[in-house]
This record gives sequence, structure tokens and C-alpha cells, in this order.
Amino acid sequence: MSIPYSGTIKRSAGVVSAIGKQLKGVNLKAAKRITVKFDPFSDDVTHTRDFLHYISSPRIALTNPNCSLKTEIVCDRSEPTIDVTILPVIAETTQIKKVTFKSRNLTCLELFQLMNKHVSSLAPVEQPVKSIQTKSEKGKRK
Repeated sequence: MSIPYSGTIKRSAGVVSAIGKQLKGVNLKAAKRITVKFDPFSDDVTHTRDFLHYISSPRIALTNPNCSLKTEIVCDRSEPTIDVTILPVIAETTQIKKVTFKSRNLTCLELFQLMNKHVSSLAPVEQPVKSIQTKSEKGKRK
């Protein structure tokens, strides 16, 4: 008698692909400033530094070129934090001015999941751009 198969058909692609999937969903249109503060000599800072590396990539920066990314390196054994200041226009409607992630016990993947949940969801929905018609296109309709 055989045991029926009870598991996934294919394995997960891993943490790196999961981070890549979360990076595709990051939208900084609701953010005015991102401040990453950490102590480089602390033990639990590697995921915060990885987050800083990924968030500073040019593709992420193109989602909002006016969003400034600031890094504060301190030497006081404080907890690593990520502060996201929300744009005033969006802050008025949502009553949220600032989002703070205390990232001591969070992985890089969890940080991006929280970023997408709390910051990217506040981004305004883009309206489809109307195409501009040239004179020749207008003439074709007549």
C-alpha cells in the first residue's frame, strides 16, 4: 500500500525571489522622506542594511523622484528604525503623518511586506494618460 502524496508540487524559489516580488510592488508616491537609522556595530542590523541597499536602487527611486532617502548612522546601541514621512496631501486624508518600523527583529522580506502594506497602499491611483492626437490623426477621422 502506498502513501498518497501530500505536499507542494514544486518548491519555493527562496527568499531572494520573494524579496524581488515585494520590490516590484514598492511604490513611494505617498512618501516624502525615508530615514533609515541604525548602529553599524549592533548585531541585528544586517536586514536593515539590506533594506537600505534595495530601497536605494534606481528603479525604486523612479517611483517618486521627490522622495528623499536619508541614512543616519549612530553609535549609541539604539534600535534600528525606518521612518517614512507621508506627503502632506495624503496625510490630510488618511490622518497618518509618519510610519515607523522598528526593524531589530524583522527580516528584509518582512520589512518590504510591511512597507507595501502600510506605505505603498497609500499611494494615489494613477489615472490613464490620454494620448495626444496629431493633426494627421485628426484628419483620418474626417
